[in-house]
Amino acid sequence: MVHSTWGDWFVQDEIEAADPDGLAVWYLGCNGYVLRTAETTIYLDPYLGDGSPPRTIRMIPVPMDPADATLCDAVLVTHEHIDHMHPPSHRALVEECGGDLYAPAASQDAPNYDGDVEAPPAETVAPGDDFTVGDLSIHVRGANDPDAEEPVTYVVEHESGTFFAAGDSRPADEFADIADEFDIDLGVLAYGTVGNVFHTEDNPPETYPTDWYNDGEQVVEAANQLELQRLMPVHWDMWKGVGSDPKVIHEHAASYEYPRVVEIVSIGDRVDVGEPGVVQLQDRRE
Repeated sequence: MVHSTWGDWFVQDEIEAADPDGLAVWYLGCNGYVLRTAETTIYLDPYLGDGSPPRTIRMIPVPMDPADATLCDAVLVTHEHIDHMHPPSHRALVEECGGDLYAPAASQDAPNYDGDVEAPPAETVAPGDDFTVGDLSIHVRGANDPDAEEPVTYVVEHESGTFFAAGDSRPADEFADIADEFDIDLGVLAYGTVGNVFHTEDNPPETYPTDWYNDGEQVVEAANQLELQRLMPVHWDMWKGVGSDPKVIHEHAASYEYPRVVEIVSIGDRVDVGEPGVVQLQDRRE
């Protein structure tokens, strides 16, 4: 079950009430997003679960219940980890809103979820695939995530700009090819630190140093491979013990050509792909 900390105001009064002029992105925390234009709504890696304490302890609110959403044309999944392929976060978006689910084969065959909510049917995607959802062109490309099976990344093109979602990928040979193919305006990369995570599947349970995300050097290396104009570091806010301060990325990036801008956001923030800066919440703008 999903238990929204914020009730239904965020999805209904902020996201769905907006009338974006171009491609807008709302950060759901972790590595999840809502992408909206005036005519299309896509969810990308939405994770609205509670975590699995003591292994993963969620440090941020659950901003919405997917059952409160009324707009969803597609859900995109990068890989099989529970905070990316999470049936309770996807099912209502697919069944109630009529969205199509797109996921790699491994995410469908072996998701890291053992709950009692059945995953909705999905369209299988692999690197090299291209398709459209409304007025958005979606391009599936490769990734380098040593902890995942068949991970992918997504390039989302709109006339107002191009958005790139890396999932939990580290720097990758494929990223230089992506930079040659696309001019990315805004890219998101997972950022964090090595930390001890409680592995409850062991008997007896033990803690191990865990390296799930890019560190400062890796996130800047990946940004330069992709030639990112704007970098939005994510995932640093989610799990107790593996978080980090994204403001220090400026120091790592100081002598490099990319990224031009490091965009620091927190859960619930909206950014527009076509121009930098966090957009104020709807009720602040009225």
